[in-house]
Amino acid sequence: MPCSIARTLDIVGEGWTLLIMRDINQGLRRFDEIQKSLGIATNVLTARLKRLVEAGLLDQRAYQERPPRYEYEPTQMARDLAPVLISLVLWGDKYLAGAKGPPRLLVHNTCGHLTSPRLLCSHCNEPIGTRGVRMVPPPKTRKQAVATQRG
Repeated sequence: MPCSIARTLDIVGEGWTLLIMRDINQGLRRFDEIQKSLGIATNVLTARLKRLVEAGLLDQRAYQERPPRYEYEPTQMARDLAPVLISLVLWGDKYLAGAKGPPRLLVHNTCGHLTSPRLLCSHCNEPIGTRGVRMVPPPKTRKQAVATQRG
């Protein structure tokens, strides 16, 4: 399907998958750690991890031979998914947290302060929202690219 959202959802659109990626990006690496954190059935976790390895989000590495045990390292592709997960956290905190507030807070590792990340334009640093951008087809030729920039 020629839609980036549809292609992305094909890989990470199942709820358990996003929770697995959350845990992986937060430092959990071993099957038993992830299973304990999520309370997910082992057969479901096995299938999801296999899919994430096949899709290129995780590298599987053996850390024990008998019985075979593996840990899962995030690839750059997985690390690049982190802003999507953070955006889901922010949305959930804003609309679904209820009277108790968010279950966890985001702390910026570099400065140690609570943070609420924003999406900014890479050109002017203005915050971006759904009404701040539009989607256009990519130019097919250099001539079309110049025309698009002028228009």
